[in-house]
Amino acid sequence: MVVWITRRGAARIGAAAGLMLLAALLIWTEIPALETGGGHYLNTPLTGKFIVLDAGHGGVDGGAVSRDGVIEKDINMALVLQLRDYLQQAGAVVYLTREGDHDLAGSDIKGYAKRKTQDLLRRAEVIAQKKPDLVLTVHMNSVPSAKWSGAQTFYYPTNKEGGRLAALVQSEIRDSVGHTNRVALSKDNVYLLKTLTMPTALVEVGFLSNPDEARLLAGTGYQNKVAAALYRGILRYAEGEGKTALPKTAG
Repeated sequence: MVVWITRRGAARIGAAAGLMLLAALLIWTEIPALETGGGHYLNTPLTGKFIVLDAGHGGVDGGAVSRDGVIEKDINMALVLQLRDYLQQAGAVVYLTREGDHDLAGSDIKGYAKRKTQDLLRRAEVIAQKKPDLVLTVHMNSVPSAKWSGAQTFYYPTNKEGGRLAALVQSEIRDSVGHTNRVALSKDNVYLLKTLTMPTALVEVGFLSNPDEARLLAGTGYQNKVAAALYRGILRYAEGEGKTALPKTAG
């Protein structure tokens, strides 16, 4: 059987094929890791890695609040859930310190300050017991001035692998999300960073005190973009990038 195709028909077929290829490329770049089918995953440096993700605040402790009422605990949770999906697609085993709007303090603990203190102690205890390969705790920033914006990632000064993780996460946010020229910094007064001995980094994703950035952070599209950047930073860490060049410590 012979099939005749006119020049116009061939052009239409070529255009359709191009659109299909473009769609495939967009899907590939939007989703950091893909399942190969049948429940199997691409073999990546994250395969079998045990990762703890900590969505800061929760329950009575909402964290920072924007001028328009965007609450930190909600953005932290949304980002962590999206990041968990990306990591699991890459074969990692992921544990969340919280999966809903609650803290980790006992039901018998009364008073905001007491609940906040026990929640923090409990997070550190649970994570230490899990013995993960790495930890990323996710927060939002807020200061009295509305002019500041952009992400900042921190690590404990003596946790060298935490420094490498923080540097790669910060680099990925800076390059693929933008809104910041900062580098990862050491910080010695954050309880989780000080207490945990495994590679641990804290990322302040943005400033809810900046109205424009707060609106971005509240959008699912921007959240997905940030989560993908966090994923790629963790992937670069698992690949061993930067092992010979640790970030400069700072106060």
